[in-house]
Formats: sequence, C-alpha cells, structure tokens
Amino acid sequence: MVSYSRFGEAQAHIVRSLDRALRDRGFDGLESYIEVDRPTEEGHGDLVSNVALKVARVTKMPPLALASTIAAEWQSDEVVAHVAAAGPGFLNFTLHTRWMADVIRQIQVAGSGYGTSSAGNGARVLIEFVSANPVGPMVVVNGRAAAIGDSLARILNAAGFVAHREFYVNDGGNQVLTLGHAISLRLRELQGQEVMSTWPDDVYPGDYVIAVAREWRNLHPDVVIEDLDESSYAMLGDFGAARFQAQHESVLRGFGVEFERWYHEKDLREAKAPEAIIERLDQLGFMEAKDGARWFLSEKFGDDKNRVMVKSDGTMTYFVPDAAYHADKFARGYDYVIDLLGPDHHGYVGRMRALVEALGYPPDRLEILIVGLVRLMRGEELVRMSKRKGSYVPLEDLIAEAGVDPARYFFLERSPETPMDFDLDLAKLRDSKNPVYYIQYAGARIHGILRQWREQGESDVDLNLAHLQSPHERQLLWLLARYPDVVVRAAVERAPQHVPKYLTELASAFHGFYREERILEGASGIRQARLALIESVLMVLASGLDLLGISLPERM
Repeated sequence: MVSYSRFGEAQAHIVRSLDRALRDRGFDGLESYIEVDRPTEEGHGDLVSNVALKVARVTKMPPLALASTIAAEWQSDEVVAHVAAAGPGFLNFTLHTRWMADVIRQIQVAGSGYGTSSAGNGARVLIEFVSANPVGPMVVVNGRAAAIGDSLARILNAAGFVAHREFYVNDGGNQVLTLGHAISLRLRELQGQEVMSTWPDDVYPGDYVIAVAREWRNLHPDVVIEDLDESSYAMLGDFGAARFQAQHESVLRGFGVEFERWYHEKDLREAKAPEAIIERLDQLGFMEAKDGARWFLSEKFGDDKNRVMVKSDGTMTYFVPDAAYHADKFARGYDYVIDLLGPDHHGYVGRMRALVEALGYPPDRLEILIVGLVRLMRGEELVRMSKRKGSYVPLEDLIAEAGVDPARYFFLERSPETPMDFDLDLAKLRDSKNPVYYIQYAGARIHGILRQWREQGESDVDLNLAHLQSPHERQLLWLLARYPDVVVRAAVERAPQHVPKYLTELASAFHGFYREERILEGASGIRQARLALIESVLMVLASGLDLLGISLPERM
C-alpha cells in the first residue's frame, strides 16, 4: 500500500536503507523480504524489522550476526537516531524525536485536511445501503447498515475516492400489494369490524399500519371502505410505501445519514428495464429455455447454479429487477459498486457477480459487504425484534434512548460482517466504560486545557518541538503520524472499524499523557510544545469522529 503518513515515510525510508545495507554486503534482490512495522512490546524502539531472520537461508549468515553487522554499520540520519540488534535477529529502530514531532507542523498546515489523501485517484464509487422495504418503520439492524454505509462513504471521500450514497426503494414488488392489503384490513378495523381473527398469515399485522390507515381515512372520508377490494391494494400500498419512505428519510437524517439519490424500483419497472436486461442477456447467449421457464446461465461465471429469471407462469423473479438495477449502476460509469446486504443474502453474491461478468464488467468491481445481525440487549435481557410479527424496535427509539453518537459508534466498532450485541446500558453510561464517551472526553479535556491557557493570557513563544521527549509525548506523536494511513487502510479494505479502533488508542494515549504530565506547568517553551501537541490531538480526534458521523463536544 502506498503510504500517505509520516509513519509510512519512516517505514519506507528504513526499507530502502535495509535494502542498501544488504546490497552492500552482496545480497541483491531481497527487498521483498523486508518488512518494517511497530514492535509488539514496549522498549523495542519505534519500529522493528525481522529481515535478518527472513533472509538467513539466502545469506547463509546467523540472523543475529547479520543484524548486529547492519546495526553497527548504520549511519544515523535525519530519520533514524539509533539502531540495535536484539533477540534472535531483530533490528529495533529509534527515530529522532525532532523528526517525529514535525508531524505537528504538518497538522498545523493541513488543518482539517490532515488525514486526507489521493489514494483513490478519483475513482467513482456507488454505495447502496439500508434499502429497507417501504412497508414498515426503520428498525435497529437498518441502523447498523446506515452507520456503516455512511461512514464508509465519508472515509472513501477522505481517501481520494468519489463516493455516492444510494437507497434502493423496493416499491415495485408484491410487498407493496401486501402492505395495501394490510391497510385495507386496518381501515375495516377502524370502522368497527373485527379483522384479527381472520388475518391472513402473509399480511403484515404490525400496529404501525394502523397509523397509515388512519391517515388515509382522514384524507378520504367519503370513500366507502367496503368498496375497497383487491383492486385497491396497489393504490393503498403506494400510499403506505410513500409514507414509510418519508419516515425513513426523516429517521436517517436524524441519524446523520443523507443519500445523494433514492432510486425507486417502480421507476425501473415503468421504464421496462427488467424486460430489457432479459433481452440483453438473451442476445449475449446467456439465457436458456427449460421446463417452461427462462434461465440465466450463471454457472458459466462461477455461480453454484443457473438462476430462473422468468417462471413457467410468465412472471419474473425478484432477481430480474435487481439485475436491471445493477446494470444501470455500471452504466452510470461507476468504477466500483458496493452493496451492503443482510446476513440472509449470502446466496445473492454469486448470482450478482455472475451477472456483472456476463454484462462485460470486471466482477471484482462489484463488492458485497454482508452486515451481521444485531441483538439489542438491556442488561442481561434480550430485546426481541421481529417486524413481520409486529414486535420490533424502531431505529428512532434506539436513537432516542442511546443517542446518535453511541449508536453510530457501537455499530461501527466491529467489522461489518460480525454479529453484535448492542448493550443499551453501556451506551447510556457517561463514564470511561463507554468507548465513545471515552474518546469524546479526551477532546473535551483538551478544550478545557486550551480555555484555561487562553484565560491566563500568556504570550506566545517560538515553538520548539524538540521539547517533546517523554514516552507519553512520543507515543502521541507516533499515533498522530499514523492517522493518514489508518484512513487509507479503512478505505481500501472497506473496513470503517479501523477508525474507531485508532481513535480509542489515541484517546487512551492522551488520557495517559494528561495523568502523567502537567501540561500548563514548567518552562514556557515546554508548555508551548505540549499545547501544540494536544491541539494536534484535538484536530485528529475531530477528523476521525467526523468520518464516523460522531460529534466532538467542547464540554462534557
């Protein structure tokens, strides 16, 4: 991976120097063996390499002897202050504090732009996420997909990609007719009829339908409810779907999520795009008639079986509009298409990648992230969630109880595919046990120190970063230097969880520094250097939390 941080600069510098050291001893072409990373234990320098161990078979030298020779011949430069051989053949590198501290000047110059890069080279990315059917309220698991998709878009944009967010509204299938059926039954119930004893098994029984039925009744007081037969289901379903979409937009906006586009399946169907994709695949030679149905020959492209697109009764399967939608995504010129799907969609991956390849696009340009299940816990009690049975936890209720910031953080701190327990009690705590509070409190502490310093009215002195020598200061400098590479890694790996992990580490290092050092005491030059250091920490905390869609309060 190309490095965009001072941390990466040091790694690259040492790799080049080690390659020269090996070549000087007659060992050419060993650069691929050279790795430089952070030590796993304290006291082993700032960076470590095991290259002497890895090339022992080639050099025919004992690893410790080779490492000792390299360390003894190493010439100190502006980056590396000291090199020591250790253990069975490791090389430990200690960097110049002055060189490390220059990251503060980088942050001061870049401001809020520190951490951004051109890693993505402007590649256009479409992220489709949430895409909840508009037949009921937004629920907790939708919130996890919303947090992941929105944060991933923010991270990609910071890393030099051009990412757009899209919500696919499934308003063209049978679920809308089913919603219309449910609304018609609730309308009868509102005028006194008993309907629950004969409620069909496949019709949504949730109480949330009552409010939609009441709203429709208020808008159409003159309609005779008994006249609403099956031919009315589409009209009622469209009315309900529009209401639920408006709710979805409002709840997601309150959760800090905005979409560039809400793409409607109904529009896709009205444009005859499903029929067009079948015809296109047929012309390409990838359709087959069998048993009265029409099949997409997806096995040709690695799928585990061929897929029915038109059933024997002439109706299209759900795969067809999805196929048409993805053809449209690529036709719009996106370099990468990312779908966030629920854990029940694993079987969707093979067929959709087969479709993309059949249409002539590189299949690896379609990336599908599976979002793991969420269990909502209240203490030791599991809060049951089932939208179809009418027992569910709306996302807006979770936000109201836990807050936007804890909810987003908890959804983002694990890899997307990992199932998670959402601890409501922990989310509401306002102490260091709550990880998002712990990070935000670091920022509030820094704001407090800076306010205190400004109130003292002390005049500025020339900034001399060489004063930053303590282990706590060096740890903070090193973490600040790593931040741009953390953002790039999160973007390239499509793994937003790297950012909260980094922020927790940075906050922990600051809290340790705060406990051990008297920031506003001592000589004015030391105070000035430490103030510049914590201002840089504050800027990176704010930047990282913004990538997660989380606020950084000045007071807590």
